Amino acid sequence: MTSRVQRIAPWQATKLFTLLYFIIGLVFMVPLLLVALLVPQPASEDAITVGFALVFPIMYALIGFIVVPIGCLLYNFCAGLVGGLEVVIDERTQVG
Repeated sequence: MTSRVQRIAPWQATKLFTLLYFIIGLVFMVPLLLVALLVPQPASEDAITVGFALVFPIMYALIGFIVVPIGCLLYNFCAGLVGGLEVVIDERTQVG
C-alpha cells in the first residue's frame, strides 16, 4: 500500500529530533573528550576544549531545535505545491 506524507507536525518533529540530536551529541562527545585529553595543550586551552566537549550535546540539540521546525514548515509548503513524499507501507500482521 502506498501512502503519502502530506504534512509534518513541526512541534512533534522538533521534540523528537531535539532529543535525537542531543543523543548524537553525546555520542560525539566521547571522541571529542578523548582528543582533548590526549593532545598536549597549554593548561588554559585544555579547560576550554573539555568545556566545549561537555557543552557540545546541548549546542547540537539547540541547533536541532531551531532548524527542524523550519525544515518542517518548508516541507509542508513544498508538499502543498507538488504533493508529499510517497512511502510504501506493508500491512502484514505479526504472528507472535
